[in-house]
Amino acid sequence: MNTSTRDVSARRAWLMAARPQTLPIALSPVLVGTGLALDAGVFAPLPAAVALVGALLIQIGTNFANDYYDAVQGADTEEREGFTRATAGGLIDPAAVKRAMWLTFAAAILVGTYLVSVGGLPIVVVGLLSVAAGVAYTGGPYPLGYHGLGDLFVFVFFGLVAVTGTYYVQAAAELGVDVLTLVPRPELVPLAAVVASLPVAALATDVLVVNNVRDREEDETTGKRTLAVRFGYGPSRVQFLLLLGMAYTIPVVFAVTTGSLATLLPLLTLPYAALLTRTMLTETSGEALNPALERNGKLLAAFSALFGLGLAI
Repeated sequence: MNTSTRDVSARRAWLMAARPQTLPIALSPVLVGTGLALDAGVFAPLPAAVALVGALLIQIGTNFANDYYDAVQGADTEEREGFTRATAGGLIDPAAVKRAMWLTFAAAILVGTYLVSVGGLPIVVVGLLSVAAGVAYTGGPYPLGYHGLGDLFVFVFFGLVAVTGTYYVQAAAELGVDVLTLVPRPELVPLAAVVASLPVAALATDVLVVNNVRDREEDETTGKRTLAVRFGYGPSRVQFLLLLGMAYTIPVVFAVTTGSLATLLPLLTLPYAALLTRTMLTETSGEALNPALERNGKLLAAFSALFGLGLAI
């Protein structure tokens, strides 16, 4: 493992399990959804802030679930190229990590009760599905990440659902909603929100692609059938490039359809994306891809902040 497990404090161990470097995945969709809400005149600060807290809690809960289930199922070994896992590394008792997972998801549900009062039944469905998917990513009878479905999980829940959900709760607070109606009115989830979610979904999924390329050899030996294991390095790199291309195409689409050049602000991150791409196309080792993984998270955050700003302008 890359990080020594000796003399690691309890606080440091819990930070390792929570994986704060992944939090841009939770922050980014809120930035974009809020930018779009500002543009549409439906910005509601309290629902936006609560949506952010809920997203962060679901992300941390999912991280605890991954740390726990990967350890107990033997997916994390001594040959791991990635960052040290708290459970597999013996830093935290497995039962404590599992308990933290459920407490974090419970906190997310508690926070979500306010959003339910604002957005009604759709928030109940989305919230419960998000928690269930967070557990099912590496746990349960059919772990999504072990069967090549992790990419789809990230694309849908940390992209499409998170951005449109952020917009929805703000629009619902400003325009009103029948709390018992399952299908929202079109103005509460406009096509623009769905399209704006695609760059976030793509770049968040690319974080997972980098992770799976780094872990391909270990995952293959432990029976974790990610897309990188199923199809190899070449197709995974093509997937990375296609997702990156999608992300940078959408701001151009908005600029063309709205006439606002401000939506092109995310293109300022292209040089940084190019450096990340060069590493991704030439490296497979943890020594090279661990920093690339963190850079991918920073790219997602910077892109989303600029995109949200451009949409708001």
